[in-house]
Amino acid sequence: MSTELMTELLEAGVHFGHQSKRWNPKMKPFIFEKRNALHIINLGSTVHQLDAATKFLSALAARGGKVLFVGCKKQAQEAVKEAAQACGQFYVNQRWLGGTLTNMATIRKSVARMTYIETLEKQPEYSKMGNQEISALRREGEKLKRNLEGIRTMEKLPDAMIIIDTVREGIAVAEARRLKIATVAITDTNADPALITYPIAGNDDAIRSIRVVLQKLVDALVSGSGITHAAPPVEVIAEKPQDLSAVSE
Repeated sequence: MSTELMTELLEAGVHFGHQSKRWNPKMKPFIFEKRNALHIINLGSTVHQLDAATKFLSALAARGGKVLFVGCKKQAQEAVKEAAQACGQFYVNQRWLGGTLTNMATIRKSVARMTYIETLEKQPEYSKMGNQEISALRREGEKLKRNLEGIRTMEKLPDAMIIIDTVREGIAVAEARRLKIATVAITDTNADPALITYPIAGNDDAIRSIRVVLQKLVDALVSGSGITHAAPPVEVIAEKPQDLSAVSE
């Protein structure tokens, strides 16, 4: 086990789970202890799961596979967008629209509508429209772009998904399972790891934890795809030094 990786995860707070009263019993194998009513995740498990996930993603990228990053909670939005863009993949970071995968034809129509509005705004006749009509079109276009920009060019189902907070993104998880799309996800102590193909036990609430795990996944995709530029490093600063004895092998 890499001591350097263990320390990096520890400093990012990846080991902090939810309050013990909010746990999912299926996460028991990945919990080290309960401390002050808080579950502490066994980072030894996290490292092994992260290794399996990165090997899968690297091999997928080498085959030209496409990945959809999903994370709509506030603390994950920017990290998810940056991660996807760093490795040339798709993302949803504002709102998961029901049917994004299972009713893709409708989603593509919405993307076409977004593109139409963007094209119309550049035409001479646009300025001749009434203020009310222009305002309505602008609002519609902004809403569509907010929700669909990250999947604008996704014309077929992704080969895999990377999900932040599987409880919040339950609909996305359900659609992936229905379509047999492989999933990689940070599974906090309130999650059901059995729903995920490659679960990674970890804190899915802290920004630093989310970023450090995403960085490892992005690095695997970049390495596998042969992209020449490396993803930007994630700066992770610990609030206070942590003791490595807080986790087990």
